[in-house]
Amino acid sequence: MKKVGLFMRILIAIALGVGIGWIAPTWIIRIFSTFNEIFGNFLAFCIPLIIIAFIVPGIGELGRGAGKLLGLTTFVVYLSTALAGMLALFVAKNGFQVLLPPTLLQAVGNPGDALLPSYFSIEMPPVFNVMTALLLAFLLGIGIAATQAEQLMKASSEFKAIIGKVISSVIIPLLPIHIMGIFMNMTQAGAVAMILQVFLKVFAVILLMHLVMLILQYSTAGLLNKKNPLRMMKVMIPAYMTALGTQSSAATIPITLQQVKKLGTDEDIADFTVPLCATIHITGSTITLTSVASIILLLHGQPLSSAQMIPFILMLGITMIAAPSVPGGGVMAALGLFQTMLGFDEAMISLAIALYIAQDSFGTAANVTGDGAIAQIVHAIKHRTFQSAQLDKG
Repeated sequence: MKKVGLFMRILIAIALGVGIGWIAPTWIIRIFSTFNEIFGNFLAFCIPLIIIAFIVPGIGELGRGAGKLLGLTTFVVYLSTALAGMLALFVAKNGFQVLLPPTLLQAVGNPGDALLPSYFSIEMPPVFNVMTALLLAFLLGIGIAATQAEQLMKASSEFKAIIGKVISSVIIPLLPIHIMGIFMNMTQAGAVAMILQVFLKVFAVILLMHLVMLILQYSTAGLLNKKNPLRMMKVMIPAYMTALGTQSSAATIPITLQQVKKLGTDEDIADFTVPLCATIHITGSTITLTSVASIILLLHGQPLSSAQMIPFILMLGITMIAAPSVPGGGVMAALGLFQTMLGFDEAMISLAIALYIAQDSFGTAANVTGDGAIAQIVHAIKHRTFQSAQLDKG
């Protein structure tokens, strides 16, 4: 089963969950519910540790980069990520209600209300709460960047490696079982058929938003460099297809770098921006996370408040810095925000993980393809700045 990609394992888990949920007796579903309860508690225990592990070295490394090029690239990336989130929020607020028939909530109510309970639970209290973890992570990350604390940086990187191993060796392998149990329970509750129909429509909208965002990015890059944006996007197709298969921005770096240089990007800019963007550029993932969070809130009868969602989007761009390169790592890094900023409970978090991972490869491919536009934008700004400086000297 390990040879099967995570995407296929998730699809198989959902299919099995729905199938077994139709025919299984209550006691079998409650066994899986018990596993889900224990796994959910373990995940809740890990969330603050994941936040510390990824944000601290991520910010620490960012602050150790060289000069103006780092600041310029980071600003362009963050602006792009924030705009992607705002696009997803605009579509969610104005379009998702069409995908969510008024009769759905009347028919199924809150999807979590009819779920069968577990036989027992094992308490696993986190070392500290999520907000404490976020504050501590930012404090340590900024402190490391400001003081060049080599030993603390080394320790945080080693801690990140440990938590990354927990994710890749424990959490990710068990996720399909957890997701199967969730969909099994939802099926017996009578909610899954209509909910899956809604999510399939949402996925189609997400893919369309990925395309719209890429067109916006390359239109900007094309305008600044006086190039045809569609031809530029065509050059990046090999990077898109590679990322679609690997589900990893890091694994796609060699192909991305090769294609970015074919766009005419200066070699030094390409060599700097591509590896950096593989870590911090998450427009596709931001669209997916914002959309998934929005539809889950709507399914649970909660309104989409801009006052709640906009800070969530702005924090995503920071919290997912240096998200682990394992498939599904982005949603793991964002779990704390789901809890603290959106008020997600365990069932909502589990559903968000399942839905995000099922679409993760497309989000990663959009991230990677957009790296070419970011590199070209930085290329254009740097050259215009250099030309202005030469004119001033003249």
